[in-house]
Amino acid sequence: MGIREVADAAGVSVGTVSHVMNKPHLVSEATRTRVRSVMLELGFVRNDLARQLKMGGGTTLGMIVLNVANPFFADLAHACETAGEQAGHTVVFGSSDQLPEREDRYLDLFEEQRVRGVIIAPLLGTTDRMHRLRERGMPVVLFDIHAESGFCSITMDGRVGGELAAQHLIDIGRSHIAFVGGPLHQVEDRWLGAQGVCARHRGVQLTHIDTPDQTIADGRVAGEMLKAIPAEDRPDAVFAANDLLAIGLLQALMVSRELRVPEDIAIVGYDDIDYAQSAIVPLTTVRQPVDQLAEHAVRLVLDEADNPEHVHEHRGLRPELVVRASTAGNDAAAPAALGTGNHP
Repeated sequence: MGIREVADAAGVSVGTVSHVMNKPHLVSEATRTRVRSVMLELGFVRNDLARQLKMGGGTTLGMIVLNVANPFFADLAHACETAGEQAGHTVVFGSSDQLPEREDRYLDLFEEQRVRGVIIAPLLGTTDRMHRLRERGMPVVLFDIHAESGFCSITMDGRVGGELAAQHLIDIGRSHIAFVGGPLHQVEDRWLGAQGVCARHRGVQLTHIDTPDQTIADGRVAGEMLKAIPAEDRPDAVFAANDLLAIGLLQALMVSRELRVPEDIAIVGYDDIDYAQSAIVPLTTVRQPVDQLAEHAVRLVLDEADNPEHVHEHRGLRPELVVRASTAGNDAAAPAALGTGNHP
């Protein structure tokens, strides 16, 4: 069912039907009502792809995250959806599930659907496929600290996040910190931040416990590894690369009742997902302001789509430390937020 059939059935011109869809303020209320009633009766569905090809542009943005099952990426996707709606656009999502071939398939799909731009948390940084997309005029904005100059990017300063976490653990008297998380290239900035702080404090030891992924199950495995270490060699603090790992660690440690959190092992997570505050021991964590990440990403991708004078920008946002019982104990005061503010 096409626009001509709607016009014939409503007794109006094709131009009037077009105005009802695209410029309704130019059509009287009675005509709008009649045309829309006919559309509903005939089952007319607008072909937005054809409209984009004819008129240029569209109102859809594509977004690819690493793993939508991770609450942080789910929150980020929701925030981008909200920011997109406020800008008059719809955001459609895909999850690469940390698979390069799936990431490429979504990029192909979004290009075929003529989305106005793509926002992506890349698996391995910029790829040839992303460069080709940019060369063909598709705006691409990255959630990636290692973005190249030819792309806009938004990122949290993970190095600062690592510094905040490690310094907090040192400040509460911990001297052997385990950084739990991997693959390391995905969380290297957090690791380097913690390394730098620990290196500046005499007598503080930092070790790395690698994980194949960053799930609760991986955290439980790491927790079992910690329990198996002799007491004299066991870390007295953990900085987990994300909250899911930290929650898994908590589960492993609390089930055995052999080790107490934070008395024996203090734990800091990363992201401040909803589950962090409601964990069996409320989790100290490094918060990432997802709303700001989303607002900047949508702004940049639309500016690149609309503005011939667009200049690529890297926007770094500073995280903050939220202190809860997993490092402060049961007598902790209300959660404290440290390290707030933005920096270019």
